[in-house]
Amino acid sequence: MKKIQSGFTLIELMVTITVAAILLAIGVPSLTSLYEGIRARSVISTIESSFVFARSQAVSYGSRVSICPMTTTSCGSDWTKGFSVFIDNGTLGSMDTTNGIADVVLRKVDAFNSNDFIKSDLSRYSFNPDGMGTNGGSSVFRYCPGKVTSSSSEALNINSSGRISKVTTTVACS
Repeated sequence: MKKIQSGFTLIELMVTITVAAILLAIGVPSLTSLYEGIRARSVISTIESSFVFARSQAVSYGSRVSICPMTTTSCGSDWTKGFSVFIDNGTLGSMDTTNGIADVVLRKVDAFNSNDFIKSDLSRYSFNPDGMGTNGGSSVFRYCPGKVTSSSSEALNINSSGRISKVTTTVACS
């Protein structure tokens, strides 16, 4: 009588591992693309809500509100390090005190993924107390996950009336 053995032979185990490795090699790149798409939608939503917040706070406080990547006390130009939304009563684009009224940070957004790219037409966006943009004209804020020509890239259009809308055409950060 033969003894019944349970378990895998070495050949069965090696075939299973090889098939799993092939499936992972095929599936991982598509998961990266999926992850970048989800990340881009999430980040552009955060940025859009910050712009809407800044505009509504300008109207609520009756003050100019600016959005920019802060260095220490003034606006920088590297949006990938995050940005601040602040009441900007004094010198435009600078955290200062004017006539005894200090500028106040309303919201701070932390740095974005270090592999991502952000291209903005402006280094600072501001809204007047009436909700209108102070930048004179329309400008585009682009977010590209992973590379400047990512198919998952998203963008916002901010026009002079202060209206914020998502760009529906192809976006590139180059």
